[in-house]
Amino acid sequence: MQVLSILALVLKNIWTLSFLRDVLCEFLGTALFLFASLGSAPLSQCHPDPLRVALAFGASAALVSMCLAPATSGGGVHLNPAVTLALAAGLRVSPWRAVLYVGAQLLGALCACALLAGMVPDSLRGQLGLNKVALGVHPCQAFSAETAITFQLVLCVFVTSQPKSAFHLLGPTVIGLSVTLGHLVAIGYTGCGMNPARSFGPAVVTLNFHNHWVYWAGPCVGAVLAGILHDLVLQPRWGCPGDWLVEFKELLPKAPHRQPTTSEHTQG
Repeated sequence: MQVLSILALVLKNIWTLSFLRDVLCEFLGTALFLFASLGSAPLSQCHPDPLRVALAFGASAALVSMCLAPATSGGGVHLNPAVTLALAAGLRVSPWRAVLYVGAQLLGALCACALLAGMVPDSLRGQLGLNKVALGVHPCQAFSAETAITFQLVLCVFVTSQPKSAFHLLGPTVIGLSVTLGHLVAIGYTGCGMNPARSFGPAVVTLNFHNHWVYWAGPCVGAVLAGILHDLVLQPRWGCPGDWLVEFKELLPKAPHRQPTTSEHTQG
């Protein structure tokens, strides 16, 4: 009963029209981003051109972010569970929002991949956007590559999300370049996941989860490390762990008259 009471209180505190619009943007944005990105890669038995794939993912991320940013309450969409995790760990997004954002992102990825699967011949469906660890690359090496490329992506997200940053207005462009760079670096080793939703959708559609942990663990670790570096070293926000704990407690479920009214959503 206590769990149900807490859940009801959480939903009452966050279930607003603005929040529903944010969740819709995460779903729609992730679906559009992955449909355009995965659909642009040539579906053939040969390896796709890395530059073509990198440019497709980078341009898609930039354009979707630019189009949907004005519709969100915090000025941007995440499109990536690893980004949402880092923002939640940095207390820029409440845990309750983060869980529903990730759910919307995964659902958007599934919808995009299911639509693409219906557009391609059966003979090519088994390789639809699937991330694979390259032959000769150990899973631990693949994990390191995914960690590194997601680290630089999330660091760009944190820097450009600062209103006083010189790159704030260029946020979508910078993030698109970061996505492109990540693909140019890692596509030959892991196929470049960088985004658990991007890896999850094709894995479900093709029913191939081989080494799938790499594409969750690597991006999530890289994202959290980037958040820690930014918030504790580059732009310190807390003097000690106790300060973080105090701020975290402010995000816990409260009675409506005690709920903070400040925005919990930051551009991602």
